[in-house]
Amino acid sequence: MPTILQIYNKNIIITRGLIRIARIDQELCDDIGEPERIAEVLRQNSVNADLFTFCQRLPETTPRYEYYMEWDDIAVLPVKSYDHWWSNQIKSSTRAMVRKAVKQGVVVKKADFNDDFVRGMVSIFNETPIRQDRRFWHYGKDLETVKREFSKYLFREELVGAYHKDELIGFIMLAYVGQSAVLGQIISKIKHRDKAPNNALIAKAVECCAQKQLPYLIYARWDTGSSLTEFKRHNGFEKVSLPRYYIPLTAKGQIVLRLGLHGSLVRVLPEGMKARLKKFRSFWYKRNQTLKPTFKGRG
Repeated sequence: MPTILQIYNKNIIITRGLIRIARIDQELCDDIGEPERIAEVLRQNSVNADLFTFCQRLPETTPRYEYYMEWDDIAVLPVKSYDHWWSNQIKSSTRAMVRKAVKQGVVVKKADFNDDFVRGMVSIFNETPIRQDRRFWHYGKDLETVKREFSKYLFREELVGAYHKDELIGFIMLAYVGQSAVLGQIISKIKHRDKAPNNALIAKAVECCAQKQLPYLIYARWDTGSSLTEFKRHNGFEKVSLPRYYIPLTAKGQIVLRLGLHGSLVRVLPEGMKARLKKFRSFWYKRNQTLKPTFKGRG
């Protein structure tokens, strides 16, 4: 598990491993403030982080700091109005999926974070240990764990649930920050995928943004070539590049940054090799899922 520190009212996560990297939790939602002050506290802390990284937030896409910088790609939907999105930013096939959800009896509405809702979350999380061809982080968590972990940022989040015959089959947690709404979580039950709940949830998120006159809806990273990115593209999202900065905190951090070893080694691989590695990872997880008993949460 990563180490978490609170510095100037910000949760800072420090990864474990040979290279320890610190970053702001939910960095697409929190302003950096004065990065050098945070870096100085990290240098003096016993966790011995090697690098501190942070990115700018929309609408600021022009670099404003002099630290070492790279570009970070995120998925952004520019929002003018719901009608504009429906008529101009998505294709007929995506509109058909939203209509399909309605025809299949999916009801999308705002929800409260209570025990009934959390039980629905646990049921979704514990449906399968593998999602998007990798281990699912929230699989096996019980009700109290999910309640604790997902209540931290409710002060700025709105919950939207997708229901079928009163069963919670999907939900989003929509964080409102500045001029943006950030999809902190969007997930639905695989067994109800034929009812297109995620498309219905995206449509509701666009409606919420339009009502609040927020010009941006952000859906995490833009990873070229992934099926999730294709889903984002079909729902009107575009790639936007934000400046990401790295501040070395130790001598090791300086060397790592100079040698370009601060990021995932996967990023330097050819696209063909990345695709083969993803297929192998998917095969490995699915094989082990069938060979080993799976844990079900108590919630």
